[in-house]
Amino acid sequence: MMQQKNMSFVEHFGELRKRLMIIAFFLVAGMGLGFFIAPNVISYLQNIPPAQDFPMNAFHLTDPLKVYMNFAFFTGVVITFPVIMYQLWGFISPGLMEKERKVTLSYIPVSVVLFLGGLAFSFYILFPYVIEFLGNLADRLNITEQYGINEYFAFLFQLTIPFGFLFQLPVVVMFLTRLGIVTPTFLSQIRKYAYFVLLIIAGFITPPEIVSHLMVTLPMFLLYELSITVSRFAHKRMLKAEAERQRELVEQEQSNRRDDK
Repeated sequence: MMQQKNMSFVEHFGELRKRLMIIAFFLVAGMGLGFFIAPNVISYLQNIPPAQDFPMNAFHLTDPLKVYMNFAFFTGVVITFPVIMYQLWGFISPGLMEKERKVTLSYIPVSVVLFLGGLAFSFYILFPYVIEFLGNLADRLNITEQYGINEYFAFLFQLTIPFGFLFQLPVVVMFLTRLGIVTPTFLSQIRKYAYFVLLIIAGFITPPEIVSHLMVTLPMFLLYELSITVSRFAHKRMLKAEAERQRELVEQEQSNRRDDK
């Protein structure tokens, strides 16, 4: 029996390694695509309205290489995200029932849409405002702007990529609710603590300025409230499925008793 348990662990670890290798393969392939499209996209990002007047300089010999590598890596992350979600589902799906597998599989398209929505929100709404604010602040302080291209793209990625993952909150909550790990009541009870954590996260993402901070925290608060609503829906579905399962078990037991008689 102990040997079977050890084999189960080895097989479990082997399955995890296989799925990580698949993710790594697609990440490398995505980075390859990122290397291919990098020059055109980097040029486009340098000339978008919020940044086209910035004199971007390379302060170190390796700055162009850093920009190129970072862009390729983040391109790989964006492209690989659906694969990551599917491999995660494939890893945990054997422990789920058939209905739960179908339901959780349907989360993947929603998760991808939310990921892209988070990127779009941060790039088209938040990023232009923050750039404009920083530029106006520099003018008010009579500071000559001399930005390094490496710092510009590092700031761009820092402000956009995290939002893709933060927008996963409703999907994560729905998934945890379906597994019975969290409940809508629990999420409501910890609301003030969750808000505090979200405020801290927003502080790390945005510059120390109240308007941009609010532009981040308010959508995150709305996402949390949406997550509670989603959790209520998922919790009701879970209770309904559990009741149906119990009814089927009772009917099966009654049928077995009639057959015994």
